[in-house]
Amino acid sequence: MAELGQIVDLRQSPTALRVQRGVMRFLRSAHDFCCFAEVPLANGRRADVLALGPRGEIWIVEIKSSLVDFQVDRKWPHYKDFCDRFFFAKPPELDPSIFPADEGLIVGDGHDAAILRTGSEQPLPPARRKAMLLKLARLGADRVHVLMDPGEK
Repeated sequence: MAELGQIVDLRQSPTALRVQRGVMRFLRSAHDFCCFAEVPLANGRRADVLALGPRGEIWIVEIKSSLVDFQVDRKWPHYKDFCDRFFFAKPPELDPSIFPADEGLIVGDGHDAAILRTGSEQPLPPARRKAMLLKLARLGADRVHVLMDPGEK
């Protein structure tokens, strides 16, 4: 359980946490995706939201809470090797024109979200998909275990 960590690790701004909540609610209710927050990836990055669809498709959502957050963070291309589809997510007040036009874009608040545009699909190679599915199964089980037995290490 070394990779488990806290789901909210106090690095997220209140705005980012609201967007995360709305995005996860939307993906679950509108698309039947199961969502994971703060997922460590094999390349050392951490996905803000990783969503697993009913046919095994994997989407990663990178949350940007402000213009400065987007301008200083250029690690987002590194997420694309771990998903079939990549999206940015933003709060309603952030100008959508700052985001690359060829990437997916979601707008969200603390209650819901909507897809503004869908980026291209780049299917994962089978070995990477298998590794990601195994990682998500173990991560989910570990997180449930910690909730059920918080004192166990």
